[in-house]
Amino acid sequence: MSQHVDNAVDAVRTYIADHRTAFLDDLSAWLRIPSVSAQPDHAPDVRRSADWLVAALKDTGFPAAEVWDTPGAPAVYAEWPSDDPGAPTVLVYGHHDVQPAAREDGWNSDPFEPVVRGDRLYARGAADDKGQVFFHTLGVRAHLAATGRTSPAVHLKLLIEGEEESGSPHFRELVERHADRLAADAVIVSDTGMWSEDTPTVCTGMRGLAECEIRLYGPDQDIHSGSFGGAVPNPATAAARLVAALHDEQGRVAIPGFYDGVVELTDEERELFARLPFDEERWLRTAKSHGTGGEAGYSTLERVWARPTAEVNGIGGGYQGPGSKTIIPSSAMVKLSFRLVAGQDPAHVRDAVAAWVPGRLPEGVRHEISFSPATRPCLTPLDHPALQSVVRAMGRAFDKPVLFTREGGSGPAADLQDVLGAPVLFLGISVPSDGWHAPDEKVELDLLLKGAETSAHLWGDLAEHWRHAP
Repeated sequence: MSQHVDNAVDAVRTYIADHRTAFLDDLSAWLRIPSVSAQPDHAPDVRRSADWLVAALKDTGFPAAEVWDTPGAPAVYAEWPSDDPGAPTVLVYGHHDVQPAAREDGWNSDPFEPVVRGDRLYARGAADDKGQVFFHTLGVRAHLAATGRTSPAVHLKLLIEGEEESGSPHFRELVERHADRLAADAVIVSDTGMWSEDTPTVCTGMRGLAECEIRLYGPDQDIHSGSFGGAVPNPATAAARLVAALHDEQGRVAIPGFYDGVVELTDEERELFARLPFDEERWLRTAKSHGTGGEAGYSTLERVWARPTAEVNGIGGGYQGPGSKTIIPSSAMVKLSFRLVAGQDPAHVRDAVAAWVPGRLPEGVRHEISFSPATRPCLTPLDHPALQSVVRAMGRAFDKPVLFTREGGSGPAADLQDVLGAPVLFLGISVPSDGWHAPDEKVELDLLLKGAETSAHLWGDLAEHWRHAP
């Protein structure tokens, strides 16, 4: 590493250390606002959280910061143009709403009164997601201090949502309505995590999600199984057979067309996943499960991160009470969800499922199928120049090699990629022990400050290397 780089790393690290106390005081003030978007009684608090963040961003130096209203909870937008008109434009996404929390849920302290115990900050939102949003304010100040600049090396924008913990029901419409102002060359999502405290990682993608409910109807009412059993179709039996037909013997989804367009794992990606210090027995304990399963030919991590799935989320029909009730039920239902990977189109999957279901049902069983709004998958190629900037910035902050992960879950990041046509990169420092959505949510303070360091290094790296991107 050159002396120039050493000096830059030292300058950023010194600035962050010198401003640590003020940064944590400000973050704690924000964490005290119970911005629970899922609970209507907290709607004024979500508004107060948005107003607080606007003021904090203006104090940071953003010349433009404002609340964007939605039919639900408000989002926050901020913009800080670079003095260099040719600089790339980067949009940072996060959210300021939090999950419900109460002391009686099992917290050891008030969830909305931040407390530091050892090297950890405990509060609802400490990791998910206020802490990971707020480290960018310290990071951009450190970037300016270390470089002597008066504006960031990139045109920097922030979009901080207020409804992520409620399913982002108005997010896509918000992005579409403000697409011109949100236009960016790259999107940085800071609502994710790392493999562990000792293993810095960058996420390269998230799976999409499609969901449906299938209702099956047989007789017009429950009927006697002695008088009619064996002579009319049973919708509960049809539901069981439908579920049994969902996968083949190799664990592959058996719906024709389901795998159309799937981007397969490369040998390089599989090798990179294999480098991670994965302990399958420990993972099973975390999953509260007693054995692995899934599509043949893939490791556990590959199945969770990079393969599409079909899961039965619920199945029911007929008598559920104690004892017996000898009936043929009039109806049954199945709830299914499909995690999707890069290359899959949720609309195509929906059509494939809708075409598959009637062919698996016997004559005399009618069906209705309803789909929930879908989330698209997103994936950033390993050789993308913006991803390489994130890796280099994190490597400088952590002084360690950076490995790669993906997320098995789904989120609104794909809407940004879809509407804005920009690659999505993930920059998060949270670790599995942080307890998102759980009692005693916390963030590791050392990692939080490493996030600020990474942010400080990222803007200059993107500005330097993006110009040469194809």
